[in-house]
Amino acid sequence: MTNIFNYQLRQVILLAIIIFIGILLFSTLFVFLPGILGGVTLYMLTRKWYFNLTGKRKWNGSLTALLFILSFVVLIAIPVYLSVLIVSPKITLLLNNQEEVIKTLDIFSHKIEVYTGLELFTPANAASSVKNMFAYLPSFLNSTANILANLLVLFFILYYLLCSGKVIEKYLSHIIPLKPENVHKLATETDLMIRANALGIPLICFVQGVFAAIGYLIFGLKDWGLWGFVTGVLAFFPLIGTMVVWTPLVIYMYSTNQNLAATGLMLYSFIVTGNVDYISRLGLMKKIGNVHPLVTVFGVIVGLKLFGFIGLIFGPLLISYFMVLIRIYVDEFTSRKPVSTIVE
Repeated sequence: MTNIFNYQLRQVILLAIIIFIGILLFSTLFVFLPGILGGVTLYMLTRKWYFNLTGKRKWNGSLTALLFILSFVVLIAIPVYLSVLIVSPKITLLLNNQEEVIKTLDIFSHKIEVYTGLELFTPANAASSVKNMFAYLPSFLNSTANILANLLVLFFILYYLLCSGKVIEKYLSHIIPLKPENVHKLATETDLMIRANALGIPLICFVQGVFAAIGYLIFGLKDWGLWGFVTGVLAFFPLIGTMVVWTPLVIYMYSTNQNLAATGLMLYSFIVTGNVDYISRLGLMKKIGNVHPLVTVFGVIVGLKLFGFIGLIFGPLLISYFMVLIRIYVDEFTSRKPVSTIVE
C-alpha cells in the first residue's frame, strides 16, 4: 500500500511540475502562438509533397525545406506587404479627413430624414461614431513588428518540422494518451480541418472579393480593385464582413447624388456579393471539410481576440479542434452512448 501511495504521489508531483512549466512556457511564448500555429498549418499542407520529394525522388531534405519556405515567402509575405502598402495610404487619408466623413454621414442622414422622417445621425453622434472608429484603426494596423516576428517564427518552425517531421510524428503518437484508433482519428481530423480552414476560407474570400470588385466596377466606383480587395479580406467575417465595406460606399454615393448607382450597388451587394458567400461555402467548404458556418463566425471572434488579424484563419481551426477533442474524449472515456433528452 505504501509503495502504491508513493508511486501515485510521485506521479502527481511530476505532473504538477510538467503543468507548471507548460503554463510558464505557454504564457511566455503566447505572443508567438500565431507563428507556431502557422508553421504547423503549412507543415500539414505540404508534408506529403515534402516526403514524396525527399523519399521517392531522393531530394536533399534541408534544401527542399528551404525551397518550400522560399515558395511560401513569395505566396504569403510579399502579398501581405503589398496589401499593407496599398491600403495604408487610404487609411491615412481617412484619418486626416475625419470632417469629410462626418459631413458625408450628415448629408446621408438628412436625405433619409427627408424621405422617411427618420433621423439616423445627429451631428453629435455622427462625430462620436467616426472618432470611435478611427481610434480603433491605428491599434489594428500598428502591429507590423508582431506580424514580422510571427512570420519568422512560422518559417523557423516549418523548416524543422519538415526536416524532422517523421521523428516528431512518431514521438507524438507515442506520448498521446489515447487508443491507436483515436490517435489516427485525431491526425485525420486535424489534417482535414487545417485544409478546410487554411485553404477553403481564403478561397471563399477571394471569390467574394472578385464578385464585389466586379460590382464596384459596374456601378462606377473609383478604386474598385482596392475596395474589392478590402471586401475580400473582411469576407472572413460571415454575414456582416462584406457589409462593413459596401454599406459606407453606398452611403457615400447617396450623399454625392449618385442615387441610381448607389441603389444598383446596394441591390447587387445584397443579391450577388452576399449570396456568393453561401453558395461557395456550401459547395467548397462542404467538399473540403464540412465546416459549419457557426464555427467560422465564433472562430473569427475568438481568433481576433487571441491572435489578432492572423486569427481570422486560426480561430475557426481552434473551435473545430476543440469539438474534435470533445468527440475523442467521449469515445475514449465514456462507455455508454449519449441518450437524447428530446421528447418526441
